[in-house]
Amino acid sequence: MTTSYLPYDPQQQFLLPHALQDWLPEGHLAYFISDTVDSLDLSAFHARYAGGGARNQPFHPAMMVKVLVYGYATGVFSSRKLARKLHEDVAFRVLAAGNYPAHRTLCDFRAFHLKELSDLFVQVVKLAKECGLVKLGTVAVDGTKIKANASRHKAMSYERMKKVELELKEQIDALLAKAKAADAAEKNEPELDIPAEITRREDRLAVIRAARARLEERQRQTDIARGRSDDDAPPHADGEPKKKSRFKYKFGEPKPDAQENFTDPESRIMKHAGGGFDYSYNAQAAVDEAGHIIVAAELGNSAADSGQLPTVLAAVLRDAGADPKQVLADAGYRSEATFEQLREHPAELIVALGREGKKDVKIDASKRPLCAAMAEKFTSAETQAAYRKRKWLSEPPNAWVKSVLGFRQFSMRGLAKAQAEWKLVCTALNLRRMAKMMYA
Repeated sequence: MTTSYLPYDPQQQFLLPHALQDWLPEGHLAYFISDTVDSLDLSAFHARYAGGGARNQPFHPAMMVKVLVYGYATGVFSSRKLARKLHEDVAFRVLAAGNYPAHRTLCDFRAFHLKELSDLFVQVVKLAKECGLVKLGTVAVDGTKIKANASRHKAMSYERMKKVELELKEQIDALLAKAKAADAAEKNEPELDIPAEITRREDRLAVIRAARARLEERQRQTDIARGRSDDDAPPHADGEPKKKSRFKYKFGEPKPDAQENFTDPESRIMKHAGGGFDYSYNAQAAVDEAGHIIVAAELGNSAADSGQLPTVLAAVLRDAGADPKQVLADAGYRSEATFEQLREHPAELIVALGREGKKDVKIDASKRPLCAAMAEKFTSAETQAAYRKRKWLSEPPNAWVKSVLGFRQFSMRGLAKAQAEWKLVCTALNLRRMAKMMYA
């Protein structure tokens, strides 16, 4: 007896066209993102195309925003992969509604509208607040290191820069001398495009000089912040110093192993939690207790978290429209200067002074009175109970960004562009979280 299967004919044509919406289940994330984007103010996107005329027909900004946001919400960040998904993925096809922008168009749209895309973060936070998913009662702040779009092989130390600069000068001088040599002498030499070689070396020399100048300027600013001056210098080569100094290097002179990256000069070498060092940015997120919604997303190129808390709390007020009642942060944010800066802040600060607030830290109250006051505060059971919420509140969103969305490296270069992309990532994560909670 033969087996009877359900009908299967790959070549069967539909007699009537089907609606793509029938192929997506009700409550799909794509529907939520589409409806949410339609409710947002996209006038800033439309302003770029105003007055273009009838013959200028760009893709609709709402469609492009939906595709980009849904892509980031599902772990598709590459413009080439987004363009491919528009043909292969039903959800993307529903959002694009028959449009198929090329990867270059998607890439340019993201680059041209970085500010507008980052501003959507504020609108989404306010929408979540209206939906009751943001209460601004308790907010936890945490940071994570995300790799920059920079190659470790396109970097050079300060000591190496000085050596290569001298070598390039010698090579350029040799090529210039060779270019002035007699024609008879050149006949016996292999063919060499001397002007092109000179230009190539001069371009490389200019890049190295610019990187060296950035390193020196950064070191000067660091020295000034530490209270140094140009007179406070180590002994000169001729023997006698201007005055006795406790510093090993001259004012404004970087350490020999200080590095600068040529691909993304604004990125910095940072240590990652899993081990190892890489050129990265320090991404900060403030998470609200009510729905694990990110209410502030900031980015910096300093590996330390100690000076980030005032900036993040100012962003909470700016983006969410109010200050939280309580702020939780780990020991990485402890600093007498930070506590002094936030002395008048209306929120209750609970910042650990040791690992997870368990390690006893001896603090000299005469030198660091605010840190001593925080240590005294941690002796109460109420403060310890409140701080225990920090781990499950602030750390999951960072894990979702890296492990659920798969965002582990920026696509954009430069601090400002990376900051905009970080806000776009947090916007996508917030929408994904909102859809989960509202459809649950």
